[in-house]
Amino acid sequence: MSTATAVITTAPADEQRPPRRTPREKLPWGNPLVYFVALVVIALLLVPVAYIILGGFRTNAQITTDPAGLPNPWNVENYLVVLGGDMFWRQVLNSAIAAIATTAGAVVLGLMASYVLARYRFKGRGALYALFAAGLMFPITVAITPLYIVIRNLGLMNSLPGVILPQIAFALPTTIIILVPFLRAIPDEIEEAAFIDGASRLGFFWRMVIPLAMPGVITTGILAFIGSWNSYLLPLFVLNNEAVFTLPLGVQAFSSQYSVDTARVLAFTSLSMIPALVFFSLFERRIVGGLTGAVKG
Repeated sequence: MSTATAVITTAPADEQRPPRRTPREKLPWGNPLVYFVALVVIALLLVPVAYIILGGFRTNAQITTDPAGLPNPWNVENYLVVLGGDMFWRQVLNSAIAAIATTAGAVVLGLMASYVLARYRFKGRGALYALFAAGLMFPITVAITPLYIVIRNLGLMNSLPGVILPQIAFALPTTIIILVPFLRAIPDEIEEAAFIDGASRLGFFWRMVIPLAMPGVITTGILAFIGSWNSYLLPLFVLNNEAVFTLPLGVQAFSSQYSVDTARVLAFTSLSMIPALVFFSLFERRIVGGLTGAVKG
């Protein structure tokens, strides 16, 4: 008599369990709500700029009948009239001189001060650094009255040096705060190797420090340039002659002179802000990279 043996095979416990639902995968590009909010913010920032630029291509009749419409037909006469005037180019030159001088002074002085604060050890270094950092808490609006008295006593009223020197002073705290971490991050071994090769402290500064800190230097230079180009309050108190007006003051004077001609005022305003927008757009990555390096340092 033969007996049959039945072999019963049981599946593993993992195979008997029902398959679990995999968690919902996140979108590879992140949360759509963040992008929606970002697009709304960008639109709120760009719409006024676009309205001013397009308004310069319209006539006063078009602006009156349809304030939110597009130019129909496009009119370039407003821009040609502004570009053909001597006063506009004189104000562009004044703004360029003030911005370039402010940038050069802030970068050179800030780089030298940052080098001392970052690479030298002396008593009171922390207090001196804190003093420069405290300068960020005092905007120019707070100091405009005593600053006006100082500039008047120095005989710098109604001149570009009266605008340039205070702008350099107010740009130094930001420059130093950004550059000190860059210079501290330079390894001491590089400095020791340079001294062994016979380099002086000044030679090490010119040959090693400046090239290694160039991202921070470019960032601070861009910030100083844009800050000077858009400066309005200080030139308003210092400059009284239209011949030495910078572009922000020129926009105000032009708006008062041609208050009836809205289209021409919009054309002048758009031309005055386009250089700063283009400059910032070209070097925006440099600014972000420089600030990121300062935070890491």
